[in-house]
Parts: sequence; C-alpha cells; structure tokens
Amino acid sequence: MSSPALGIDIGGSGIKFGLVNLETGELIGERIKVDTPQPSTPVAVATSIRDALKDIDWQGEKIGCGFPAIIQDGIAYSAANIDKSWLGVNVEELLQNYTGHKYYVINDADAAGMAERMFGNIKNVRGTVILLTLGTGIGSALFHDGILVPNTEFGHINYKGKIAEDWVSNRARKDRLLDYDEWAVELAEFLDYLIFLFSPRLLFLVGYQFQI
Repeated sequence: MSSPALGIDIGGSGIKFGLVNLETGELIGERIKVDTPQPSTPVAVATSIRDALKDIDWQGEKIGCGFPAIIQDGIAYSAANIDKSWLGVNVEELLQNYTGHKYYVINDADAAGMAERMFGNIKNVRGTVILLTLGTGIGSALFHDGILVPNTEFGHINYKGKIAEDWVSNRARKDRLLDYDEWAVELAEFLDYLIFLFSPRLLFLVGYQFQI
C-alpha cells in the first residue's frame, strides 16, 4: 500500500482531519474533528489546524484540503459560510506558512465529488451528474462524462426570492424549526428545480448524518 495522505475538510462549523488510503479512498483510523473557531478568520483557522496537526503528529509533507469557497489557484474568491476576511487570501500559502506542509486546496464540494467519482457511487456514470453536500450551507459538484466543472455554487442560486441554502440547508432546517419530514418536502422541491434546469442522469446527496 502507498503511504496514506492526510485530508482536511474546513467547514463552517467544524474542521475534520483524516488519513486516507489513496488506493481505495478509505479512511484509516478515526476521523478527528475540532470546532471551527468563531469568528472563523484566516489566522484563527490556521492556528486551529496547526495545533491539531501537532496532536496528530503528522509527519508527511503534503495535505489535501477542502475549503468552503470558490478556489482558483489556491485563492478564495467567495466566503459564504466562513469569515469574509478570507476573500482574496491564498489559502494554500497561508496554511503552509503556519504548519510547514504543502497544501492542495480545492472547493470542499468539488473534493467530495471527486472522491465519489474515483471511488464511490458516481464512478463510471456518464452524462451529467450533480452532487450536493447538505450542511451549514449547500455545496455542489457538477460532472459531465466524468469531467468536473469546478466551483459551481448551486446553493447560492436564486430560489424563492432568496438563495437556495437559505431554504434547504441543514442550517436553514434548524433556523426555520422544520422537522425532517417538512424539510424533506422543501428539499424535494429544490431538487425538482435542479432537475428541470440540468436534466442530470444522477443527483447524489451527502450530508453530516446521512448519505443517499
């Protein structure tokens, strides 16, 4: 087996760490989670990651990182569910300066989509495929014939006079005091809307507590 990689998922409410078998895509050992600092400024998040890596005692050189923003050449061009001070920050350089490791940073939903494309439920599916991550916000990954169209933001499309994640994210479910049956109805309506717009061959959902 090749050496494992360390993956980090930076979210609006939590930062997750896990060792990954690059041949199978499986986690090795337990996943570690720390709360995302509030406010989630670049310095605060980088400090939390640095401290967690000391506890993990990671000795490898490279780290893959999913980040909740539009990412181009390592730079954050949006900040919907993380502090606005991330706008324009080179995430890769910042984290490397704090920890000494080499980082490869992409949009978090794109990272989830690529993992599913390589090892999971959307492997070898042709045509248009949409993956949605349902959490603090709504992330999205769009594929056509296996090719990723990066940095889509379907959670931010105009929907019912707001953006979609204000209606159907897990945060919105809590804020609107919806039970799961009520939330499922809202979510189904949004999925119908995406199906109308894109006619995907497969629409795949993942979230904090479930996978469909």
